[in-house]
Amino acid sequence: MTEISRRTFVGAVGAAGAAAVVGAQLATAAPRPRAATTVYVGSYTTSAPAGHGLDVTQRAAGSPALTPVRTVPKLTDVSWFDRTRDGRILYVTNENEGAETGTVSALDISDPTRPKLLGSTSSEGGSPTHLSVHPSQKYVLAANYDSGSVVVLPIKAGGKLGAATDLQQHQGKEPHAHQVVTDPSGKWVLAVDLGTDSVYVYSFDTGKGKLKLHKQITLPAGAGPRHLAFHPNGKFAYVAQELRPEITVASWDSATGTFKPIAVVPAVPPGSTGELFPGEITVSRDGKFVYATVRGPNTVATFTVADGGAGLTLVSSAASGGNWPRHLALDPDEKWFYVSNQRSGTVTWLPRDPATGLPGKSAGSLAVPNVNSVFFV
Repeated sequence: MTEISRRTFVGAVGAAGAAAVVGAQLATAAPRPRAATTVYVGSYTTSAPAGHGLDVTQRAAGSPALTPVRTVPKLTDVSWFDRTRDGRILYVTNENEGAETGTVSALDISDPTRPKLLGSTSSEGGSPTHLSVHPSQKYVLAANYDSGSVVVLPIKAGGKLGAATDLQQHQGKEPHAHQVVTDPSGKWVLAVDLGTDSVYVYSFDTGKGKLKLHKQITLPAGAGPRHLAFHPNGKFAYVAQELRPEITVASWDSATGTFKPIAVVPAVPPGSTGELFPGEITVSRDGKFVYATVRGPNTVATFTVADGGAGLTLVSSAASGGNWPRHLALDPDEKWFYVSNQRSGTVTWLPRDPATGLPGKSAGSLAVPNVNSVFFV
């Protein structure tokens, strides 16, 4: 794969058929609805059509629809979210495409509808595309896509981030770190690198904020692993491969930090052709279903889970309701899917059948240019 921006590669915006968008910025809307859920929406600001960075939306009780509230100023290229366990501080990536380094921003969300920027800290690499708060609540881990590195940022009193305590540079022709997460046991940190076709397992010293490489697991050349999601039992993980329309099933042993690929499952029906790029992957809370978006055919793939997590079978490919579904999230009740369709600039919501796990047809949408993700508070 040649050295090009990940947004250029899988996020080039098509001009034809683009959805109507909500103005240059979302204006302050009606007062906060009673018993509403706050949902944040991230979008790219440095590529056309320019998104908003971070939009605050709300969902009224009993309705799946997202209603715009406001845009948080001074935030660029917001593409991933996580928050502290107490729900008070939000952290977001700022990819800042074209800049030598990106940033990670901290926001006070004591009032979720009015996030207050506390500050931004260098990610020590280009295009930070993913982050997660470590279970110790002492650090934020971020994956720098362009530079292929993983950075550790300490959380200071009040929620601001300090200068990096560690930076792990992946080696290879074109490393592109795309995700960094802590395993369910809290003992290990795993980083997924699309460019090196690898999953890295690190031990982590929470006293010093230092990572130490434990194992590098290499997948087949050209697989392009993007994101992984763990089964609730903590014994298996599922890796969405961006450059092949497949999901890799792996066993996970938290006692030894052993990540072992055991099967590869197609993410599209037999005979599928054209652009086929899996995006996000998630697992239902009961562990019975795995879901992945696939850009190109613009689908949400549904897989049933068997054998305690070891078995995965594609059972459905439902229309995402938009173009280029980069991300999806289940709402807290797992009754609705929210899909971020980047090229059409829409967040669509699809009902989920609780018995079959299958998504239905899109029931509505919110227009946000160059949207990339949603996050429920």
